[in-house]
Amino acid sequence: MICKTTFRVVVSVVLLFIASSLVFRPAGRTRHSFPNPRNNHAVSPLVEAIRDIIATCHALSIAPGPPDGFHSRAQSDRFEAGIPPVLIKNATIWTGRHNGTEILTSTDIFLNHGIIRALGNANGSITDSESLQIINASGAWLTPGLVDLHSHLGVGPLPLLSGAIDVVSFKGLAMPWLRSVDGINTHDDTYALSISGGVTSANILPGSADAIGGQAFTIKLRPTVEKSTSAMLLESPFELTQRPRWRHIKHACGMRKIRAGRIHEGTRMDTQWAFREAYETARKIKSQQDEYCDSALAALGEFPHDLEWEALVDVLRGRVKVHVHCYEAVDLDNMVRLTEEFKFPIAAFHHAQETYLAPDLIKKSYGSRPAAALFATSMGYTRETYRGSEFAARILDDNGIDVVMKSDHAVLDSRYLLFEAQQAYYFGLRASAALSAVTSTPARVLGLDHRIGYIEKGFDADVVLWDRYPLRFGATPQQVFIDGIAQFPAGSEGLSPYAPLKAAAYQRPPKTPDFEAETRAAVEYDGLPSLDPSPERGRVAFVNVEAMYVNMSLVRAPGVVVVDAGRIVCYGLSCDYGTDSADAVVVDLEGGWIGPGLATFGSPLGLGHMFYEKSTNDGTLPNRLNEPPSAIVGGGGTLTRASDGLQFASRDMLIALRACVTTGIVAPQADGFLAGLSTAFRTSAPHKLADGAVIQDVVAMHVALSMSAEESVSTQIAALRTLLLRGGSGDLGARFAEVSQGKLPLVVTVSSADIMASLIALKTAVEARNGGTMHMVFVGAQEAHLLAPEIAAAGVGVILVPARVTPLRWESRRIHSGPPLTPSNAAGVLRAHNVTIALGVEEGWQAQHTRLEAAWAAQGFGEGEISQEEMWKLVSTNLERLLGIEHPSGDLVATRGGSPFEMEARAVAVISSLQGEVDLLI
Repeated sequence: MICKTTFRVVVSVVLLFIASSLVFRPAGRTRHSFPNPRNNHAVSPLVEAIRDIIATCHALSIAPGPPDGFHSRAQSDRFEAGIPPVLIKNATIWTGRHNGTEILTSTDIFLNHGIIRALGNANGSITDSESLQIINASGAWLTPGLVDLHSHLGVGPLPLLSGAIDVVSFKGLAMPWLRSVDGINTHDDTYALSISGGVTSANILPGSADAIGGQAFTIKLRPTVEKSTSAMLLESPFELTQRPRWRHIKHACGMRKIRAGRIHEGTRMDTQWAFREAYETARKIKSQQDEYCDSALAALGEFPHDLEWEALVDVLRGRVKVHVHCYEAVDLDNMVRLTEEFKFPIAAFHHAQETYLAPDLIKKSYGSRPAAALFATSMGYTRETYRGSEFAARILDDNGIDVVMKSDHAVLDSRYLLFEAQQAYYFGLRASAALSAVTSTPARVLGLDHRIGYIEKGFDADVVLWDRYPLRFGATPQQVFIDGIAQFPAGSEGLSPYAPLKAAAYQRPPKTPDFEAETRAAVEYDGLPSLDPSPERGRVAFVNVEAMYVNMSLVRAPGVVVVDAGRIVCYGLSCDYGTDSADAVVVDLEGGWIGPGLATFGSPLGLGHMFYEKSTNDGTLPNRLNEPPSAIVGGGGTLTRASDGLQFASRDMLIALRACVTTGIVAPQADGFLAGLSTAFRTSAPHKLADGAVIQDVVAMHVALSMSAEESVSTQIAALRTLLLRGGSGDLGARFAEVSQGKLPLVVTVSSADIMASLIALKTAVEARNGGTMHMVFVGAQEAHLLAPEIAAAGVGVILVPARVTPLRWESRRIHSGPPLTPSNAAGVLRAHNVTIALGVEEGWQAQHTRLEAAWAAQGFGEGEISQEEMWKLVSTNLERLLGIEHPSGDLVATRGGSPFEMEARAVAVISSLQGEVDLLI
């Protein structure tokens, strides 16, 4: 019998002989037959197995990346036949190169066979001039296609329908074997909308209810000829190539896990153990594989492999990009310790609200330094987001940590991914870093910076031509190319006819406000700096005032506006406010404006502090239609008043005040049909008993009708008809009598045009019986444009919430998206039919966007830009008039650097005649 030592030597010689003649074949799990290179006869099963083992073991040490010679390719692996070449001439190109600082002016770019064939002089690259499409950019800005590092497109397809949500599993805490690609639906209505915002690629992550939620896959958003999910993959990790592709995996920690722990019975300690246990399992498998490959006897056994854990094994081999959903320092620290224990790098911390408070901790992570993938201003709705800061991106960049702005679609609509970068720029992030944050930086984090995220010869032909400088609010694509394929229906010039090139003033980077003091305070006070205004009851002189819009009258270039005890006493260059600082506080507006304070409606602002922390809120009413009928039409007839639940001095409220919002209007929060009575309040008030804190105790009656409710739509309409025509007992009956008689507005949250039609018919019936006019307002109203003439004829007002609409549900799927896909947006259609419109927001933190929502809406009115005064009405007087505010506060805001609707501006003061003071915000 041969001894083991002798056999090991024999096998080793055989292995070395085969290895010396082996041309590397990528490792796979399926065995193949290889011809004998000498005699062309089939090799024996033993040799075949040994060759497979060698290939597999050799592949373990191959780093992911593109095949050799990738940039010399003649065409893209995603090229589709029949696509004409495109020459874009005379563009201003932001390439992403040289750390985002390279800008090429008056430059041409040639796209062909799905790649960028030339940058600059393309004459030598153009071979098919007959089919060539030439686009004159006329100096417009061109950038790489936007890359969304964190999206749930396709796995949570819109509109939301039962059985279509594949974001997350609740079958365990650590499940690295799950894959988002298995749930990506090609029939998501928001692919095209996201493309219309310039997004060309997105990393589709599993959800965050699990510690290890599964593997992520990066897709391109354009529809393919094959119409399959696999055809959308940017680089499929399943392909056998010269070297492996990067893989991606989702981890998550913190409070989201604890909330999911109601199912998993998990806490932070449980979650961290789940991580450690999973990685220990993967470590053992990796050790077995390494030992196997080091052993000369390996050919006699089966390669150690476990399909459930192979993704984590690859993490430990450095072949997987790890994306970690993580907010607070305690959770960030847990993950950093995990990387040190098991020796693997993290690609990016996502959401990452407290990374700016602990940059040195982030730098301690094992291996390469993680990026921070952030929202710009979405924060404060949970304990773990409470210390978030709008200055986080700038602070992280100053500390040498890469910043990525992401959408978390459909949490935020990825159509407005660029808006996140624009806000980061507004709050102090360098322009080059802000543009990189949605292009080259996420491409690099994904390991795809060899083909996307840059404008460079040989890269994928994913480019966007913009109507203005990309970091200006409202920037809209004129055309988007993915793999060299134009994504919009185009006019004769190859561009969307609905997004014309803006004037030269819009092509320059805007000057942004100075937030140095606020940035320092964010760190100094551990994310919770004081936001309280500083009241000044004496004389305040505003100088260098560009315009004043007061009492519906516009005064251009007043120069000086003097306020005494909260009242304007003089304006004009002849105003004498004294030269001694004791005479007046002087505030330089640097070309800013003074005008009405803005109003916000649609969110729970004013009824709590952190929306998802129940103990900090007023609470939510149960659905009254689930109660006995007497609860609606008789019995006690009680009504809930939002004024009873007001909570002042929340951070959302004070941040909104610093964004020009002086009035809040809020209805009770309800799960269903009947909410109750709304109230109006001043955002600067310290508490309810302060003078002028409550502007109007009762504003309007609020109900909601939806196809998504537990009850049928016809039941909801029947209940409303009963209340309007028959009344009820107590306060309920009395208030609905006021509604029927036109004394109290009826505000209906509704999306569907069909339900709106029934409501208009009901309004007509009530008015016919009473002989008067009922005051009805539609809120939400995503499909209102379909009934614009009928809504106008019925005298119904519309408050668009949100103003930038997404087809979230079936009843709101028929949206009017606006440029570049349609000539106008819903606001533009309604305005064209003389419907009184206003704008609102959905969440409390979004109240600070009120001024920007007006600017966004103005982009799609279809008749060019509207005036500053009309934008003001959309978010002040129109809103107050529709909701029945009889005596508005009269507060004015002063902005420095421009009007409230311009990017350069920031609010510096609130002028309150009611309070007899000026609240300084700087």
